[in-house]
Amino acid sequence: MSEPTAPRLQVVLPNESPDTPPEALVDLGVRAEDLGVHSVWLPDHLLPPSPYGSVFGGVYEPLVTLAYLAARTERIRLGTSVLVLPMRDPFVLAKQVATLDRVSGGRFTLGVGVGWSREEFASVGADFSARGARADDALALLRHLFEGEGPFHGRFHSFEHGVFEPRPRQRVRVMVGGGSEPALRRAARWADEWQGVDPDPLVFAAARDRLRDLTRRPVDTGARIAWTGGEEGFAHAVARFRGLAEAGADAVAVWFGEAEGFEARMVRFVAALR
Repeated sequence: MSEPTAPRLQVVLPNESPDTPPEALVDLGVRAEDLGVHSVWLPDHLLPPSPYGSVFGGVYEPLVTLAYLAARTERIRLGTSVLVLPMRDPFVLAKQVATLDRVSGGRFTLGVGVGWSREEFASVGADFSARGARADDALALLRHLFEGEGPFHGRFHSFEHGVFEPRPRQRVRVMVGGGSEPALRRAARWADEWQGVDPDPLVFAAARDRLRDLTRRPVDTGARIAWTGGEEGFAHAVARFRGLAEAGADAVAVWFGEAEGFEARMVRFVAALR
C-alpha cells in the first residue's frame, strides 16, 4: 500500500493583536515563502463585539495587508481564511479581488465564509438571517464580473450596464470554509477549494466524501488547525496534520498562535514534517 501524499502546508498568519506591527505579519509571510510553505491566509472581522484576540482575528484588513505581502514575495499563494462575505459590498470586493489578483501575479485565493457572530452583523447593518443566500448571490456576481458578459440579475444584486476592469487573466480561485451542510453545498457549487475548521480526521473524511457526492467538479479539500499549548500542543498539531494526511487532505493550514514566537514555532513545525 502506497504512502499518502503529504498535504500542502499552509500557514494562518497571526492577525489577532493591534499591538502586532503589520510589518511583522509581512515578514512572517516572507519567512513562510523561504520555508517552502504553499500558502498564507489572513482572517477577517470588521467590527467584532469583543476585543480582537483568540476568538476574533482580522485586526488588519486582509486584502490590503495581502497586497503589501504580494509586493514582498514571489511564489507563495495569498488568501483569506475566511473573509466574511455577506458583510461586504460585492461590487467593491470584486474590484479589490481583481486588483489583488493582478498585483500578485495571479497568486490570490478568495476564501469566504458566511460568518457566525450575530452581534457583528448587527453592528455593521448586515442581514444575519439571510447571510447564506447573500453569500451565494455575491459569489454568482463575482464570477459574472470576472468571467461573464452583459447584465446580471441576482436575488440581492443586479446591474444592466457597466464595464468591469481589471478582468482577471486567469480564473480567480475561490475557497469556501466551514463543515456544515450549507457550506459543503456552497463549496460544491462555487469553490475550487474547501477548508474544514479543526476537524478530526474521521470528520474531515466524512465531509470530504459528502462534498464529492455533491459535485463532479474537482474541488481541493483541506483543513485548518492550530498549534497552541506548548509541547503538548505541538505533538497534537503534528499528529493532527499526519492524521489529515492519511485521511487524504490536499492541504492543511496551521495557525501557530500569537505573533510572539510564531516564527520559531513555524520553523519547528516545518522541520517536524520532513
